[in-house]
Amino acid sequence: MGFNCGIVGLPNVGKSTLFNALTATQAAAAQNYPFCTIEPNTGKVIVPDEILEKLAVSAKSQKIIPTQLEIVDIAGLVKGASGGEGLGNKFLGHIQAVDAIIHVVRCFEDDDIVHVNGKIDPLDDIGTIETELMLADLESLEKQIANLTKKARGQDKEAVRQQGLAEKIKADLEHGIPARRCEYWTPEFQLLTAKPVIYICNVEEASAAHGNEFSKQVINKFGKESAVLVISSKIEMEIAQIADQPERKMFLSDLGLVESGLDQVIKTGYKTLGLQTFYTVGPKEAHAWTITVGMTAPQAAGKIHTDFEKGFIRAEIIQPDDWLKFGGEVAVKEAGKMRLVGRDYIMQPGDICHFLFNN
Repeated sequence: MGFNCGIVGLPNVGKSTLFNALTATQAAAAQNYPFCTIEPNTGKVIVPDEILEKLAVSAKSQKIIPTQLEIVDIAGLVKGASGGEGLGNKFLGHIQAVDAIIHVVRCFEDDDIVHVNGKIDPLDDIGTIETELMLADLESLEKQIANLTKKARGQDKEAVRQQGLAEKIKADLEHGIPARRCEYWTPEFQLLTAKPVIYICNVEEASAAHGNEFSKQVINKFGKESAVLVISSKIEMEIAQIADQPERKMFLSDLGLVESGLDQVIKTGYKTLGLQTFYTVGPKEAHAWTITVGMTAPQAAGKIHTDFEKGFIRAEIIQPDDWLKFGGEVAVKEAGKMRLVGRDYIMQPGDICHFLFNN
């Protein structure tokens, strides 16, 4: 239970190195030539959660089940990918399956690692990827419009509505406006450029704390509309080898860093996708669940089991601070700090829930 992100970028920007670091594996072949990643490598990482760990200790839970981030390393796209260049069409299909795109941009110079375009230009690199995704979306829309046009001729009102929207989205794409910035886009049109993007500026080690001129270009250009993170994949590889948490924190501190790239990606991913966590806690297990911000109690219950949502009666809600302060569910109830909520309750971050439902 969590969310997934696809790592994209041109060849040789450090995608696979970053993937290896974030997942603490060597599953992706980080080699110095295009298309070394033929199939998308998938890794799952546990989302660090101190609250969950404390709740598990308090409840003496036998098992801890944290939420997870799934990361998919998608092979490097090149100019012409939408027309089948490289292994383009296959990889564009992989992008369709993820919740968000992590766009890795090369913001470092290294004569030993060739750049597919022969120069370091992060804005041009981003433009190449964005153009290919928009071209793929245009092809998709044209097919959808053709089908909708046939239905509209038969006086299908819904088809007429969708056709009108599709034409407006198509016009924006033709003017270089991705679907996520198009006011007419709706989820019924499954487009690649509608997916939220997190830009990762892959910098050399010396620039990990404050960035460099290349990363500043990306921040100045895209920072207002998307999240931009400055990360050194080489440093992340070193961090991944340090198992001891205090030692890891000391290593980060010595480099002037507050948190690892993985922690940054997780926090940014949650914020970008509008996600939050709630908990179920007991002697058998302490479990973290990921839901969308704004979900009601019945919808959250449905994440555990569809029967919980269908037969929802009410939910008992406890805040983590109260659980830890009073020492568990019974003590919280005795202190009058537990709330009973109904179907209209909007879930809050960190809610500890016990759902009551009819079988």
